[in-house]
Amino acid sequence: MKKYLIYLLLLIGGIFLGYLFFNSSSEEKQLHTQTEENQIWTCSMHPQVERQEPGDCPICGMELIPKETAGSNLAENEFTMTPNAMALANIETTIVGESQNDNGSLQLSGEITANEDETATQPAHFNGRIEKLYVKSLGEKVQMGQAIASIYSPDLVAAQQELISAYQKRKSQPRLYQAVRNKFKNWRITESQLQQIEEKETPLTNITIYAHVSGIVTSIEVNEGAHIMDGKPIFKVANLSTVWAEFDAYENEIKSLKEGQKININTEAYPDENFEAEINFIDPVLNSSTRTVRFVQS
Repeated sequence: MKKYLIYLLLLIGGIFLGYLFFNSSSEEKQLHTQTEENQIWTCSMHPQVERQEPGDCPICGMELIPKETAGSNLAENEFTMTPNAMALANIETTIVGESQNDNGSLQLSGEITANEDETATQPAHFNGRIEKLYVKSLGEKVQMGQAIASIYSPDLVAAQQELISAYQKRKSQPRLYQAVRNKFKNWRITESQLQQIEEKETPLTNITIYAHVSGIVTSIEVNEGAHIMDGKPIFKVANLSTVWAEFDAYENEIKSLKEGQKININTEAYPDENFEAEINFIDPVLNSSTRTVRFVQS
């Protein structure tokens, strides 16, 4: 009797183990079948290709792979990289967002530029050719009345002949003489140069022109041998005793800024100094490419 009881227990245990084994295999097979049914196949070279079953890419003929290995939930213009691949490619990332401190202040990057209200242009007042240019370097300081160039001008040579003739008839035709002289003054020819022409009664081949602006040279528009035209700039200067600081603020940061607001500026040139400034201007037009608005402090 005891022997039959042991056989019966073994039979029951075998049936139970068989049930567990075959039931688990059936569930795994069913789950695997469901996974295969939901699997999307794509091309590693053309992620826009998606198929419900494996095969070849209709574009390049490469074998399709499961979309999970190609990077799931990625748009056509997106890709993913492993940490090792990022390290080999020397790629650095940063989180784009508001650069706002815990105290509610904004940290913005910008640049120091010349104060546009304190800039000036030295133009040419007649046509000619630059024989000698005395202002050649950016950053050079120019003072009003300083000689800046020696110019050869056929128009001025002819006008000097007219001045000499009028000078010789100045007693009989004083109005004509004065009118000719005034024309030279419009060309910014100095009184000492006119006197030299009249006394020697010989035209000057080259006329020296003098600066009527002062400041630091920020732009030189001509060089020696170049032709100049009336009204065209020779160089530009700026008064750097006051400068502007220009910053770009994103759309969501504009609400924190207003004209007349006090701000603090730190520069790399003076890392230990803190400059106080005031917002003078906020650009009303949003830059469509950078999605920022520029504002200016002085």
